[in-house]
Amino acid sequence: MKYFFKISLIFVTLASIISCRSSFEVDVDRIDVADEKATDETKLLYHNIREIAKKGIAFGHQDATAYGIGWQHEDDPSQLKSDIKEVAGKFPAVHGFDIGHIELGNAYNLDTVSFALMKDHIQQIHRRGGIITMSWHIDNPVTNGDSWDATPAVRSVLKGGAEREKFELWIQRLSNFLNSLKGENNKSIPVVFRPWHEMNGGWFWWGAGSTTPEDYKQLWRETMELLKRNNVHNLLYAYSPNTLSSEEDFDIYYPGDEYVDIMGVDIYNHSGNEAFTQSVKGNLEILQKKSAVNGKPYALTESGNNNFGEDKFWWTETLYPGIKNSGISWVLLWRNDRPAHYFSTYPGEISEEDFRKFSKLDEILFLDEVEEITHK
Repeated sequence: MKYFFKISLIFVTLASIISCRSSFEVDVDRIDVADEKATDETKLLYHNIREIAKKGIAFGHQDATAYGIGWQHEDDPSQLKSDIKEVAGKFPAVHGFDIGHIELGNAYNLDTVSFALMKDHIQQIHRRGGIITMSWHIDNPVTNGDSWDATPAVRSVLKGGAEREKFELWIQRLSNFLNSLKGENNKSIPVVFRPWHEMNGGWFWWGAGSTTPEDYKQLWRETMELLKRNNVHNLLYAYSPNTLSSEEDFDIYYPGDEYVDIMGVDIYNHSGNEAFTQSVKGNLEILQKKSAVNGKPYALTESGNNNFGEDKFWWTETLYPGIKNSGISWVLLWRNDRPAHYFSTYPGEISEEDFRKFSKLDEILFLDEVEEITHK
């Protein structure tokens, strides 16, 4: 009888453990994303991004661990470093990388970050529970100029276009890199892919003035088709126009809900602090309204302070009032390149102390806090 009781107790305990575990599991089969063949890990990332928005706002930084003000990762490759970590004691939760020049078969991207280093850091950050987002400043396929060469080129890479063969080669090179991003058990690392961004501005060859809204939408859809044809199934697709003036402005180039997973907007501090705060609030309200209809998460996908070294309290008095209680999953600040061109903060920078105060706000989440969500 004693042994029967012990055995019964063991089974009850095991059943309780299994029951507790199942209550925390996510049924990825019920998660719909733009790629119908997306990996389970990619669907789980989508779920986690939605969960983050319930807890707060994840802080992100472009090229955070590749370089900063006065240092390069190659100076001390034995450990991850970050200007944000040096100031606040915590790594960003969202890490942005740019894959411009992957299409050329180069070893380095347009900002001299090696793709080997990028891959290594993506693997390390993913292992720690961080989120990876990628932009693509792709060269102009007609002129071989850079992304900012606004010579019309979109129609040339669409099906039947003069540069279609080149474009398919470029997508193949991108696909090879994306498919090489492997984590534990050789599973593909999921990535938030943000192609063809700021299309409502006039500075890129895929932007307003260089293409039509219909051709842009077709470019987006055919890019997805080619990536899926190359067995790339670890992407969530993020659509991010530049600063919006209305809900209708958001829709002009929008390729459709079935082709987008995450909605974003890019806003910089070009017109002063007060105008920036109001612009951020207004634009995020637009995304919030869209999300109420289509259920998609949204983010401030690119931002930064252009007043280098001038705003001592920019974080708590300008940025935070714009994003507070906005429902965004993250905010990503652009890169820290040099003292005359940076968009976050670094040791000794004028807003350093204010950033520390900002980083301690309950709503602002860093890597450790996001890891509790992504690794739950």
